[in-house]
Amino acid sequence: MGSIEKPIRVSEERECVQEMVNMNPSFIPQKYLRSEEERAKDNIVDISLNSSSQIPILDLALLFNGDKGELEKLDKACEEWGFFQIINHGIPAEVLENMKNGVAEFFKLPLEEKRKYPYDPFTRQGYGLYYPHTEGQKLDWSDSIMYILYPSHLRKPERWPAKPPSFKDAVETYSAEVRKVAGKLYGCLSLIMGMEKEEGLLELQKELQMSMRVNYYPTCSSPDKVLGLSPHSDSSSITILMQNNDTVGLQIRHDGGWVPVKPVPNSLVVNVGDVLEIWSNGKYKSIEHRAVTSETNTRISFGAFVMPNIDVEIEPLQEMLSMQQKPAKYKKVKFGDYLTYALRQKMDGKANIEEYKT
Repeated sequence: MGSIEKPIRVSEERECVQEMVNMNPSFIPQKYLRSEEERAKDNIVDISLNSSSQIPILDLALLFNGDKGELEKLDKACEEWGFFQIINHGIPAEVLENMKNGVAEFFKLPLEEKRKYPYDPFTRQGYGLYYPHTEGQKLDWSDSIMYILYPSHLRKPERWPAKPPSFKDAVETYSAEVRKVAGKLYGCLSLIMGMEKEEGLLELQKELQMSMRVNYYPTCSSPDKVLGLSPHSDSSSITILMQNNDTVGLQIRHDGGWVPVKPVPNSLVVNVGDVLEIWSNGKYKSIEHRAVTSETNTRISFGAFVMPNIDVEIEPLQEMLSMQQKPAKYKKVKFGDYLTYALRQKMDGKANIEEYKT
């Protein structure tokens, strides 16, 4: 990484946006306000007018059973959208609800209680991010809590809330189920990427790692003037996201516009991460996405980032190069180096992966 100059960053402990809204719902500090020029560039697609503008919905049970038509839909979704929703994923509805309720109860706690589990920038776990940013960069209208879930020896129990009592069990059960879903998806992806066996991608990661970031988006008196989460792509192999209610907040970049992702009950949203884009030699796209806020409804999202061991070297797979009959578009890089570089940058579209193109 020594060849890439790292910009100077300023780190500051952010105030709690939720608390700020509780104290004065109409007040928006200047450092959160987007410029009129930026807002004028927004091109939000009206999905109610065109059903083809909605991201694909795939059946994981069919995928896992090797259904040819569904596997073709997966290949097309990764190539054309970089996002899809999955149904019939096998996670009991009760597990999903317990996770949503446990986290919602945590965010209802007094600020002093939540701050007993502060974010640790070295382990990247806990509540309330120390946010790297440049001078003048606008901040996101959201609060977060983040954990490393697997391998389990990297967990920091002192950062896991004791209240509500249901929190730990809910996270433990949900994360175990999501890891199963990730394994099934890796098997399906291995097949459509031409690997000899279904375990191909999973074995390539050596020791699967998974972290979770829960974002809490408070209401905002002028939602068009802020962003809940700035545009970015994920550094993961894949990301598996659960949304907590019918409030539409996630938007993805597609054909020059921002496409809202309407939650499907009991579904999960899956997106291609930077690692999968590199493995596929650019066939599958790690797509920019962002989160917007609402004037009337709070929203919580649960993002599970599935990624390789930090010592794994990532580069285009030989199977994909052979299928495409094209040279490698990305440089070889150790995943730990890539992740460290990405986490030191501000959220800025696909700037991270652009650094590693040949």
